[in-house]
Amino acid sequence: MTDLRISVGDRELEATWNEAAPTTRDALEQALPLEGEATRWGDELYFDVPIDVPSENQAEAVPIGAIAYWPTGNKLCLFWGPTPASTDGEPRAAAPVNVIATLEDVSPLSDLEGGTRIRFERHDAEN
Repeated sequence: MTDLRISVGDRELEATWNEAAPTTRDALEQALPLEGEATRWGDELYFDVPIDVPSENQAEAVPIGAIAYWPTGNKLCLFWGPTPASTDGEPRAAAPVNVIATLEDVSPLSDLEGGTRIRFERHDAEN
């Protein structure tokens, strides 16, 4: 089941919540919709979000397609490949992040630039 709709520039992506960081997930879900101008860092996009949640089951190496909250910088991050912090080609955050969801398809992200508008909103199931 798809929980989130993510608009990145003119592309539409979908994601599913996970249970790795439930407090973070709840705070982000209550703050939706969220949007901002994304910065690209390797194969990661991130943008500022107006929430303040502490560390929760953090990781630096994350799976491809991870959506994570970075508590130190109050940023929401999308990972789809190596970043400058990666050592073995895996997605790796600059500092520990709380992973809260997974993108269903990361292929539309590969050629994006920094400065792209990004928006997260609830996915309303069609009846």
